[in-house]
Amino acid sequence: MATADWNPLGDVYLRKTELYSMGWADIVDLNKFVAVASCQYGGPIALLRDDAQTARVQVSTKPVITTYTAAGYQIGQMRWNSGQIVKMGWTVTEDLLCVQDDGVVLVYDFFLNFKRTFGLGQEAKDVKVIDCQIFNSFQGTGIAILTSTFRIFIINSVDDPRIRRLAEVPGLQTEPSSWTIINLDRQSRALVAKGKELYLIDHGGQFQYQSPQISAEVNEYVMMSVSYSNKYLAMFTDSGVIWIGSSDLQKCYCEFNTKSPQCPQQLAWCGSGAVVAMWDKIMLVVGPDKDWIKFQFDSPVHLTQEDDGLRIIQNYQHEFLHKVPDVTEKIFKIGSMEPGAMLYEANREFMKGSQKADEYVRMIKDKLDIAVDQCIQASGHELEPTKQKQLLRAASFGKCFLTDYNPQAFVDMCQMLRVLNQVRNHAIGIPLTYTQLEKLTTTVLIDRLVLRKFFAYAIKISQYLKIPEAEGSSRILAHWACYKVKQKNQDDEVIARAIAQKLGDTPGVSYSEVANEALECGREELAIRLLDYEPRAAHQVPLLMKMHKDQIALSKAIESGDTDLVYTVLLRLKESMTQGDFLMSIRSMPISYSLFLQYCRQQNPKLLEDLYYQEDNFIEEGNCKVMRSFIDERLDDRTETLNQAIKCYQKGRHDFVIKQTEDQIKLLKYQRRLEEEFNRPYMDLSLHQTIYRLTVENNFKVSEQLRKEFKIPDRRYWWIKIQALAEAGEWVELDKFSRNKKPPVGMEAFVEVCAKHHNVNEAMKYMSRVSPEQKVRCLVKVGNKKAAADTAFENRNEEELNFVLSKCGHSDRQLVESIKSMKQQLGLKR
Repeated sequence: MATADWNPLGDVYLRKTELYSMGWADIVDLNKFVAVASCQYGGPIALLRDDAQTARVQVSTKPVITTYTAAGYQIGQMRWNSGQIVKMGWTVTEDLLCVQDDGVVLVYDFFLNFKRTFGLGQEAKDVKVIDCQIFNSFQGTGIAILTSTFRIFIINSVDDPRIRRLAEVPGLQTEPSSWTIINLDRQSRALVAKGKELYLIDHGGQFQYQSPQISAEVNEYVMMSVSYSNKYLAMFTDSGVIWIGSSDLQKCYCEFNTKSPQCPQQLAWCGSGAVVAMWDKIMLVVGPDKDWIKFQFDSPVHLTQEDDGLRIIQNYQHEFLHKVPDVTEKIFKIGSMEPGAMLYEANREFMKGSQKADEYVRMIKDKLDIAVDQCIQASGHELEPTKQKQLLRAASFGKCFLTDYNPQAFVDMCQMLRVLNQVRNHAIGIPLTYTQLEKLTTTVLIDRLVLRKFFAYAIKISQYLKIPEAEGSSRILAHWACYKVKQKNQDDEVIARAIAQKLGDTPGVSYSEVANEALECGREELAIRLLDYEPRAAHQVPLLMKMHKDQIALSKAIESGDTDLVYTVLLRLKESMTQGDFLMSIRSMPISYSLFLQYCRQQNPKLLEDLYYQEDNFIEEGNCKVMRSFIDERLDDRTETLNQAIKCYQKGRHDFVIKQTEDQIKLLKYQRRLEEEFNRPYMDLSLHQTIYRLTVENNFKVSEQLRKEFKIPDRRYWWIKIQALAEAGEWVELDKFSRNKKPPVGMEAFVEVCAKHHNVNEAMKYMSRVSPEQKVRCLVKVGNKKAAADTAFENRNEEELNFVLSKCGHSDRQLVESIKSMKQQLGLKR
């Protein structure tokens, strides 16, 4: 019968299901272990054995910590060589925490490999820790400690251990009779019992006296337990009463007298609906309505709270106690007339070939979709595959009579159950329920499989669930590769080839990350071999530099064509080597040497000049000296530097540059004389700028003298002087200059500068002297488009008319029509 293992507890039923026959049977006796820590969500179990505490005679052996899967198979073992352990517990990421009496916390992974350590403050170290609580907080896994001075310190996350001291309990001179941590409203607070007084304390320095509703006489609260959801609280009093209420102590659901003066070894919650007290081999389950169930065991028991039940770990068995889900109760409860129950019976009759199946289906034909949903949901809550199949067959049978039923829920449940059944197998040993998996998520489940080194299972599950490669198989393969490089018993070449064959070009997998892992394991050659498979130079080069393989890094950077990457390596080489060795090493690589010269040109011109000197590159050396001359402030220093440049150019036999440099020295001396004469700045101006400024300042004779001195071509000189006179507003002088002799730049240049400075009247003075072929364009430049069009028409030049037309805007509509008319007339005359 489906209800044979159901135990009534008031209005609900509890069911105790066997998860595993323990693999440690006949090997492990829980009585011989001083501490047992079991991880939630079907996680591993850690056992601490200390013969010095349990043996009848004095022994000097060190404690031993052993980890097992939930199925009782050994994972790892180590001998404890550190301080006295006060508490062991697991984090939400399945790391083992060992809290010592000096406040030091040591963190180990699933296989007892040391990961890291941190302290819980100076006071804990000085006065010692006497008790500890490991709890789930809103930030992850937290730790709270009670020191010998009866102060409580807390951290909300072991990943970010910020120590906070909670408020002190008034008048507390002895160890609290009991205490626990309550997480509500994203805040962790401690509930401390000082005899029969209860105080809620927080890290803000505040304490609140609590007075729960309780009718029984209480001298002290000797044990406390908070539900997984932190919404409910159970307390055991010295008189044997279990008080069950809300965690804020505002509501009391019941007081149950166990009639036992002895305090239970363990007090825990079964989900959020029942409290479990454990005395040696007797387990008492109490409901909120004072209903109770008693269980007897043959061996010691350790209880582990889960969100939807309670795991019971024994010497020979691992069981799960949980409330029978409502949907399961509706289907299997004796005499149930729920649609799901009818459909389940209909399917059973159908399998027998009975006509009763049709009768059952007709009874629920209007609620058949509800019946199918109930069977699907109930299958998820079953731990035995045979019951899952029966319920899914019933759901599949019901779907046949529905034309518009969406089968997605059925498909999803089948997938999840296949995954759950696989991970529940003894070989893996993760006894997750469907409710737990919904909260844990498949991504975290895959992470836990990877943590256990079940890479093949993890990949198959991710592929089966069609998880994107970047989050699924690629990520798992990267973890596998990092695990592979840690195997010391294989040759580097063999491992590198195996990783390359397995990973190939898998998207999302970085060979550099795997190589970095190999480097951290001390396998440098393997890291170099793995980097050969990395296609991205930006990932290769930094790791090669980290390994001090700078020459290889430089070659890879050059091959990539990424100049930034090359500069990164070059600067690293420059810092780590002497200048001579550095230059010798990069001269054999023309690209890197050329880039370094470019760098020196911007950052270190003196070094650049030295390099050209060493190479007998006289022209470039001279160029460097010319550039350096602009930095010199004194004229004598500048001319000396330029004379040195001339010597370099003479060695390089570059006559043109020699002449230009000599002219530059002559110009500098000339500019200095001008500064002394006119008391105005002229230094560092070019020859053209100097003439231009002199013209603007009406120093026409000096500018003319400069023209002759430096043999400036007439055309260039006229352009400079015309523009300078226009800027100075010397229109009379400009007119005189235009009549001096025939201008080599044409009269249109005068029109252009006048138009540029918005002096149309002055521009029109030169219009009569402009050549006919330029007249139309000059008229357009001064803005007289009407005259330009008339001139083009008189010249019978359609091209000029088109030019004027192209310069017309929206405001020139009348002129546009006129030009079109002119073009028609020209066309008729032809």
